[in-house]
Amino acid sequence: MFNKDIKIAFFGNSEFSLIALEELQKLGVMVDLVVTTPDKPQGRKMILTPTETKVWAENNSIEYSEVAKLKDESFLEKIKDYDLFIVASYGKIISKIVIDIPKYKVLNIHPSLLPKYRGPSPLQGQILNDEKEVGVSIMLIDEQVDHGAIVAQKKVEVPGWPVGFNELSLVLGKAGAQLLTEILPDWIKGKITPREQDHDKATFTKKIEKADGLISFPEVEPRGIRGNYQDYLKILAYENWPQAFFEAERRGKKLKVIVKKAVWKNDSLEILRVLPEGKNEMDYTAFLLGLK
Repeated sequence: MFNKDIKIAFFGNSEFSLIALEELQKLGVMVDLVVTTPDKPQGRKMILTPTETKVWAENNSIEYSEVAKLKDESFLEKIKDYDLFIVASYGKIISKIVIDIPKYKVLNIHPSLLPKYRGPSPLQGQILNDEKEVGVSIMLIDEQVDHGAIVAQKKVEVPGWPVGFNELSLVLGKAGAQLLTEILPDWIKGKITPREQDHDKATFTKKIEKADGLISFPEVEPRGIRGNYQDYLKILAYENWPQAFFEAERRGKKLKVIVKKAVWKNDSLEILRVLPEGKNEMDYTAFLLGLK
């Protein structure tokens, strides 16, 4: 059984973090502190918006810390007596002064089979590459990005592959939390020896930019709307942000059109729903009629 007297701080911000956090709670791994980043302005109106994990902590009456800099003395004082740190999609480098605090180290739930897909966008990277072997890794955090030794690893079957970003986040977030829960008792007892990653086999993902969502304008043929498979993977990978889009021309002006829904059927890309710039979401066929 896992020792519930161990004080745990959880570091995370995103939807993936939230999925892992909720699954850990369901499995009996209760965190005592959620560490997240301060509210950020979002949307066209730049409204200050809390992270997913802050909202969860408030709703579950769990203490949280909104930290801009992890080296802040008041924050270091707060976490000095914690026994274990769990990280999931925190998005910041954790400094050595923080890494050295907990007795049972800093364990990261990473949504790939490391050393593949290190970096800021492992979920999107696996979708874009149509990766056939996806999975999760529990690794020790060190001062480099996704570089630490592997504590546990597991391949995960994803039904209906390829899937969108949200579905992959859900599947791997839950699987990562489940794997961590399984190995925690032995980890606490010192029964697991981490293994060094094969750094020569490392692959890296990049920070995603808005422009990465651009796909080609799908051709229209008598039997349907056609496009390439890589564009379909982009639509899946970028369904949350930046969202896949193409550029069309209407009355001599360029128009940005976001793809809201698409399927891959009979070796072709079928666009179903789009959001044209300055318009409401609509069927793709209606959009095409409006271009004429």
